[in-house]
Amino acid sequence: MKRIMLMGRVACGKTTLCQYLLGEELSYQKTQTIQILGDAIDTPGEYVENRALMRGLTVTAVDADVVLFLQDCTDLECRFSPGQAAMYGRPVVGVVTKADLAPTPQALEDGKALLKMAGADPVFCISSYTGEGVQELVDHLEALPAGE
Repeated sequence: MKRIMLMGRVACGKTTLCQYLLGEELSYQKTQTIQILGDAIDTPGEYVENRALMRGLTVTAVDADVVLFLQDCTDLECRFSPGQAAMYGRPVVGVVTKADLAPTPQALEDGKALLKMAGADPVFCISSYTGEGVQELVDHLEALPAGE
């Protein structure tokens, strides 16, 4: 798989998705620093939530083939700016997480709309607990041309 970099708010499911992709037991652990987990770069949510730390994401994205913007469907506060994907110089894929916990189908659509506004394309809805949508995401990442 391509080297992916995951970005999103605190507790949006970045580390859980990494654990799922690596076949590890799912357990919550707070990511304190940027971590390399297999082919994934897992970033602390504070880097998205605090604009002063955004430079760390921009610099780290150089080591990724693909950037994933994650949005928890139960949290409609989005910290990605409109068009933010353009600043990374590589494909940006959107991931609406916690699909199994969506309060309504509209919550998934709202999460997709927020990520599309940020420039992520395409956008997938997933659950790292049930596996819903994860294979489609993985298939898309594997199908990206080399160098993307």
